[in-house]
Amino acid sequence: MEKNLAGDSIPRPKWRKVAYGGMQIGYDDNYTDESFLEEMVMNANVVRRDLLKVMKDSVSISQYLCIVALVVLVWVHTLESSLDENSLLLLDLSLLASGFLILLLTEEKMLSLSLLLRYLVNISFFTTGLYILAPIYQTLTRSISSDSIWAVTVSLLLLHLFLHDYSGSTIRAPGALKTPNLTSCISVNASIVASVFVASRLPSRLHVFAVMLFSLQVFLFAPLVTYCIKKFNFGLHLLFSFGLMGCKSTSLRSMVLGMRPSFVSTLQIDYYFLDIHETCFSLTCINLI
Repeated sequence: MEKNLAGDSIPRPKWRKVAYGGMQIGYDDNYTDESFLEEMVMNANVVRRDLLKVMKDSVSISQYLCIVALVVLVWVHTLESSLDENSLLLLDLSLLASGFLILLLTEEKMLSLSLLLRYLVNISFFTTGLYILAPIYQTLTRSISSDSIWAVTVSLLLLHLFLHDYSGSTIRAPGALKTPNLTSCISVNASIVASVFVASRLPSRLHVFAVMLFSLQVFLFAPLVTYCIKKFNFGLHLLFSFGLMGCKSTSLRSMVLGMRPSFVSTLQIDYYFLDIHETCFSLTCINLI
């Protein structure tokens, strides 16, 4: 309480918690009262995670990394002339038939005859246009050095992996309400451009067509197929992932060195992630409202 010139006591104004406004009359600059920490919130946005949930989610990441690794292996063998155009076309037809078969088995309730026919018509138009544009793709980067092509291709693949939506599909699945987001579209575009750069270094038009068809089938339709398998049965999703790891390791001609990093690195990354997450959870994360 303070006094004025007449000797009457003047009540001190109530202290207010404000960030700006200057010094309050009757209080020190660093003054706080008992209500200062009443609205403190600790660990407001931290979500507890368990190891099993993280391992289930990381299966999709390991699965798609194996798919991209197999695509790169096909590119390398094609550039080295180990795979001819007939083998590539046979591979394209096998992937297309197996993809449609998986969609029919996993999405039989969502797929109708009209939707299936629409898919077939779109794929026929897509394949025809790709065959017509193959000569353009073949000569598209003729004036650019190979070192620049490989550097840009690797950068685009890394961008594709970084922005890829591992929890969904690059194409809207039958009956799904969620559409692909912007980052997923950018990821798909990066993979397509990388495929064009690789195809531009091939010797013939048929090689270019076969490699582009293979790459676009994988980058566009493989996420849809894996998403449908995961939604249909998670055990089948795990089996499919292990099969991809086995194909990758067989292609690398080292079953031990090929599969061990896929399993062990996934478990190690999951464990370290949870360890860091628990450390962050134990810290005091304060949000003042």
